[in-house]
Parts: sequence; structure tokens; C-alpha cells
Amino acid sequence: MQNKSTTQLLKELENFNTFEEYEKVNKASMINKNLSEYLSDLVAERKLTKAEVIRKAELGESYAYQMFSGVKTAPKRDKLICLSIGMGLSVKETNSVLKIAGLSPLYPKIKRDSIIIINMNNGKSVVEINEALYNENEDTLN
Repeated sequence: MQNKSTTQLLKELENFNTFEEYEKVNKASMINKNLSEYLSDLVAERKLTKAEVIRKAELGESYAYQMFSGVKTAPKRDKLICLSIGMGLSVKETNSVLKIAGLSPLYPKIKRDSIIIINMNNGKSVVEINEALYNENEDTLN
């Protein structure tokens, strides 16, 4: 069964009366993991270590390990963005992480988010992105 895009799923939702009907047809396209499981899977898929990701993310070890273990159930948006950068995720993948956490995705109409997006697209590190944010008088990520 094919994984459907978010746009496809949103369109299909208009045609269902109950979640049960929708789920039966679209179960393969739905995410059935919590945030910590999803983050751990991303690290494993990329053949990285959590320690390596945390170092690249410029995060405190305790906070980051709490995100990976599920102890930190409501991590801050900026911390998840840093973790995504540390894993080398794309903007699209980062937005998936943010959505799974119940947070707003990076939005190009917001100046700060557009600075983050441009720099992520160009493979910049957390430190480099923070410099770009600082230079534009925007709050840094950490």
C-alpha cells in the first residue's frame, strides 16, 4: 500500500463520516509512533549516534536524552529544530517532527522561520543559523 501525501489525506478526509472508515483505508499512511520513538528511528535510519546528534544540535545532554527517552513529553520547538539540524534533517522532515510534537511547523511567511529554512536548506549548523538569526535581530535557537 502506498504512503499518501498530507495533501491527499486532507482531501480524502472530506469524504469520510467517521474516523474508523478513514483509518481502515489510510492506516498505512498514518504515523503510529510517539515523538521519542520517531526521533530514535530517525537517528537509527541515518546510522548516527544520539551523542553525535546532541553534540551537533548544541543541546544540553540531559535535556536531549529526555527528548529521546520520552521523559520530556513537551519539548520546546527550538530544541526540536536544533535536534533536527543535528540529525541533518530536511525542512520537510523537521516539519514532520514538529507536527508530531504538536508544534507549529517552520513557516516561510515568518521572518525568523524563513531565516532558519534558508540556512537549513544550505546545510548550515546550529551555530551558523544562530549567527544568521542574531544578525537579523531575531531570537537565536538556544
